[in-house]
Amino acid sequence: MNLEQNRNEDWMKLKLSETNLYLTKIKLGGGKKAIDKQHEKNKLTPRERIAYLIDKDSTFTEIGSFAGFEMYEAEGGCPAGGTVAGIGYVSGRQCVIVANDQTVKAGAWFPITGKKNLRMQEISMENKLPIIYLVDSAGVYLPMQDEIFPDKEHFGRIFRNNARMSAMGITQIAAVMGACVAGGAYLPIMSDETLMVEGNGSIFLAGSYLVKAAVGEDIDNETLGGAVTHTAISGIADYKFPTEHECLDHVKKIMDKLGDHPKAGFNRTGARLPSKEMNELYSIMPEGNAKTYDMREIIERIVDASEFDEFKKDYGKTILCGYARIEGWAVGIVANQRLITKNKKGEMQMGGVIYNDSADKAARFIMNCNQKKIPLVFLQDVTGFMVGSRSEHSGIIKDGAKLVNAVANSVVPKITIIIGNSYGAGNYAMCGKAYDPRFIYAWPSAKIAVMGGEQAAKTMLQIQIATMKAKGEEVTADDEKKLLDELKQRYEKQTTAFYAAARLWVDEIIDPLSTRKVISEGIMAANHNIDTDKFSIGVFQV
Repeated sequence: MNLEQNRNEDWMKLKLSETNLYLTKIKLGGGKKAIDKQHEKNKLTPRERIAYLIDKDSTFTEIGSFAGFEMYEAEGGCPAGGTVAGIGYVSGRQCVIVANDQTVKAGAWFPITGKKNLRMQEISMENKLPIIYLVDSAGVYLPMQDEIFPDKEHFGRIFRNNARMSAMGITQIAAVMGACVAGGAYLPIMSDETLMVEGNGSIFLAGSYLVKAAVGEDIDNETLGGAVTHTAISGIADYKFPTEHECLDHVKKIMDKLGDHPKAGFNRTGARLPSKEMNELYSIMPEGNAKTYDMREIIERIVDASEFDEFKKDYGKTILCGYARIEGWAVGIVANQRLITKNKKGEMQMGGVIYNDSADKAARFIMNCNQKKIPLVFLQDVTGFMVGSRSEHSGIIKDGAKLVNAVANSVVPKITIIIGNSYGAGNYAMCGKAYDPRFIYAWPSAKIAVMGGEQAAKTMLQIQIATMKAKGEEVTADDEKKLLDELKQRYEKQTTAFYAAARLWVDEIIDPLSTRKVISEGIMAANHNIDTDKFSIGVFQV
């Protein structure tokens, strides 16, 4: 390993260490005192509940652990969006699990909580996976009710999805292990089966205090809506259990008896490890995403046996396309190439930029994968489409539109990994969040923005200086430098993987060595959904 590779590795491992440091704090939820209070009530934390529920030594792929990161500091924070969620295996069945975190503001729903829960339901619907809700929530966080209650993608959408998922034949199981209040009370009742824990689980539209204020009735919460009430009197719940462990054991029994469904039939053979050293993924990505590198070196450390069959290898060189296997699954890979190359005319092409020929090649390859029913994996490190008179006269917008059209209309599962830059329309063309990837992950090195920090800061600086001068203000060179530094710092913060993950622009920040696993688990999930629309490209300029 040379000096530059050593620097790259140190940088990537430092980014990964920073990620893990934040995760350690996030996983404490509301903090040690809140966890101790939970235990005093004979209640488990959401992470303890999930750990007990899933099969021993099985994979649990967490989704949205950074949700809400540094977003609600004035409110005391909302670690993981007040919900722990992901994809795991219960009684051998892959499923979605969503667990409210009562240690975070009593499990109340912040705006990001609603977005995260809707994302988990979306994953369940897109992949036809059973979903298990571990309910323990005080309902909407009232100080922010206007941002979570009335709109289309707000709290109420959860229950609309409950109804739609039921109609789609998706199994929904709700285990009520704590409070389930107000509108939230509809979630377990709209699930297929409802389980409750005696003494802690409760379901009601209004708690005892509100009942007293509204109708003058004196009643305790347990009598009003506890497990005995709802299993013996109202008939709302189906089962009651004295402990959480017994409740979770019964969830396992329900999952154990689910009937199987036809699979989509994506091709899979025996998995093989890459023949090239996977740990070298840390040293290939250049420090700060600032230099060129060969994307093939990344691909060959992700795919089985390091075998990558390139499509149109000598054409459109700034996007690599080809077939491979990941954990045995057949995949089509579309990846930005960061090397400076020559096109068929001998002209130099900058790495990470999408040119006419590379857009044309990638669109054709995506169509081929849809024709052959091969899932797509996008590896993003893109600075955007090529600009300038030569590209405009060659029809870059037209060729870019072809690629965007193909990505938007693709019906095979798409899984996106942002490993480096993800700027401007390049984010869209390479299947960013707006283009419905089944799953989208980021390496700690990822940067997502409309343009690079340097360019954006200089553009904003020019506008700001012009405004100041128009007001008659004098702007010195020192003033310009100070302004530029402030703008760069603010913009750079908004481009980080942490900022993106906090807002669920990506599902999770992953260790580069986990790339194979999350892709494999994603295709495994997608393989449950046999209902795929026919691929149709629509209208585009030729």
